[in-house]
Amino acid sequence: MISAKVLDAKGLACPMPIVKTKKAMDQVNSNEILEVHATDKGAKNDLAAWAKSGGHEIIKSTEENDVLKFWIKKA
Repeated sequence: MISAKVLDAKGLACPMPIVKTKKAMDQVNSNEILEVHATDKGAKNDLAAWAKSGGHEIIKSTEENDVLKFWIKKA
């Protein structure tokens, strides 16, 4: 999966991963994929709700070594 941009939000507590994701999403074009890496467990629900409210789609999410990774397709 090719990401247009990778956002490193590791070590950030809520709501910073969402704030940074929103800013990064403004820098990618429609239908491009933003890859987000976070360590805040709350990011899973927060990003899902944020993506849904903005019409974006989480294509894939994984967890490796306590790092949550999300691939979000911009609406």
